[in-house]
Amino acid sequence: QVQLTESGGGVVQAGDSLRLSCAASGRTVSSSGMGWFRQAPEKEREFVATIDWSGGNAVYADSVKGRFTISRDNAKNTVYLQINNLKPEDTAVYYCAARVLSSPATRSSFYAYWGQGTQVTVSS
Repeated sequence: QVQLTESGGGVVQAGDSLRLSCAASGRTVSSSGMGWFRQAPEKEREFVATIDWSGGNAVYADSVKGRFTISRDNAKNTVYLQINNLKPEDTAVYYCAARVLSSPATRSSFYAYWGQGTQVTVSS
């Protein structure tokens, strides 16, 4: 079993930056594709970013390209999401997820493990 714990969320102003972290425990995720998703109030959960096991292949949602960067440190069993130039529409609960397979994936159904989420609130 894999437990994922997100951290780094908070209340920020538009234009600020945040770095979200996702720490895995229970077993290593160094061979797993990892992803970040978000869910805004009264909206469906949506894909944000995903990365393969090596960190060499990342895919982003069109809405976040150029502002979000996903990365990983396999030695620390941790995945990160750097968010720059935050906008009010980025307000959501951000979830980290892990795959059993090593490749990246944009569909939530392709992920086996999920964290509890971290709240990001952006004020204008």
